[in-house]
Amino acid sequence: MTFYVIDGQGGGIGRSLVERLRAEFPRYQVIAIGSNAMATASMLKGGASAGGTGENAVRVCCRNAKEEDIILGPIGIVLADSMLGEMTPAMAAAVSSSRAYKILIPAPASRSHALVAGVVEKTVAQYIEDALEALRERLSAGR
Repeated sequence: MTFYVIDGQGGGIGRSLVERLRAEFPRYQVIAIGSNAMATASMLKGGASAGGTGENAVRVCCRNAKEEDIILGPIGIVLADSMLGEMTPAMAAAVSSSRAYKILIPAPASRSHALVAGVVEKTVAQYIEDALEALRERLSAGR
């Protein structure tokens, strides 16, 4: 099983995810995919096993991801033109259509141009903890 962490902008959410994944699930491979070089570099500093940058890296990794793999990142990774335009329509489509299971972290509507109704406003750290809890549950269920 491989964890693919996708992020853009400065890669802060992605880096936090990578650090937590490395600490809690050290036997799994963590691949960082940034929409820009700064995001990728940040996630690599967080301990990712490897990293790729840009639209082609997102498309290739999402296409090659297996059903048992997991993609994690802010909700903007499935929304075309989010993250100030960094997530191209092709990138968002690649993530959305990947066979891998996705765990998405809500972001303020000002960053993703979308609101997830019913989601309680929390800090990014709290959302990351929620994402890790969802991952723990998925792994314990044997999926």
